[in-house]
Amino acid sequence: MTRFYLFSLGVLFLACKGESQDKEAPQQTTSPEVVVHEEYIGEEPTEPEQTEFYEPVPPVVNPIGNNGAPSDAIVLFDGSDFDLWEMSNDSSEVVWHLNDDRSMTVKDKTGDIQTKQKFGDVQLHIEWRSPAEVQREGQNRGNSGIFLSGLYEVQVLDNNDNDTYVNGQVGSIYKQHVPLAKASVPTGDWNTYDIIYHAPEFNSEGGKIKSGTITVIHNGVLVQDHVEIKGTTPYIGWPKNPPHGKGPLKLQDHGDNSRVSYRNIWIREL
Repeated sequence: MTRFYLFSLGVLFLACKGESQDKEAPQQTTSPEVVVHEEYIGEEPTEPEQTEFYEPVPPVVNPIGNNGAPSDAIVLFDGSDFDLWEMSNDSSEVVWHLNDDRSMTVKDKTGDIQTKQKFGDVQLHIEWRSPAEVQREGQNRGNSGIFLSGLYEVQVLDNNDNDTYVNGQVGSIYKQHVPLAKASVPTGDWNTYDIIYHAPEFNSEGGKIKSGTITVIHNGVLVQDHVEIKGTTPYIGWPKNPPHGKGPLKLQDHGDNSRVSYRNIWIREL
C-alpha cells in the first residue's frame, strides 16, 4: 500500500511539472513575412542572366584629372585667379587676397564671395585653414562658412582648444546638426571638406515637398551623415524655407579678421 501511494505521488508530481513547463514554454511565432521590393515582384528568375543588365553604362572618370580633380569636375579655384567668382553683395570683382601659394584668404570686412555659376545637387571638395597665429576665441577664431545654394552653411572654425556651442562648431550644419566627431588638424594646417549636397525640392506654389540633405567628410572622417536640411541657417531665428532653384557656392567673410584661407576647390554636378 505504501509503495502504491509513493508511486501515485511521483506520477502526480511529474504530471504537474510537465503542465507547468507547458504553460511557461514560449509561444511559437510565425516566420516574418519576406518583403520584396516592388521592382522585383513577379515570376522568380531561374537563371543568373535574368538579373544581369548592361545599361546604362557608367561614364569613365579619371579620379586625378584636371588640376588633381576628377576629370568631370569643374575646378572653381586653382589659385590662379578669381575668374569664376564674384562679390556676393554686388557681383563685382573679388577683392579677397590671392596668395603666392595658390590659395585665397578672406579680406576682412569686404563681404562674402560666391561662384558666378549656380548649382543644384553636387559633390564638393574644398580645403581650408585657419591662421597659425591664434587670435581671439569662441566664434571669433578662424570663423568662415561654406554656403550651399548660397543658403545652407557648413561651419568653418578653429575649435582646437577653443570650445563653443556644438551646433556651431567646426563641421556643424550651422545651428542645426552637431557633427559626429571633431576631426580638425592642428591650427594652421590645411583641412579638407568633402561634401555631398542634395538640394531641397519645391512645388510650383513654392511649398517644400522634399528636404535637402548634406553629408560632410572632414579630413577623411564622416561628421555629417546624410542629415536633413531643416531650412536656412541663420545666426538668429528659426530655419526658413524660401523656395529656390539652383544657387551659388558662397564663402563667408565673418568680419572679425578671421584670416581663413581656401584652396583646391572643385565641384561635380550630380
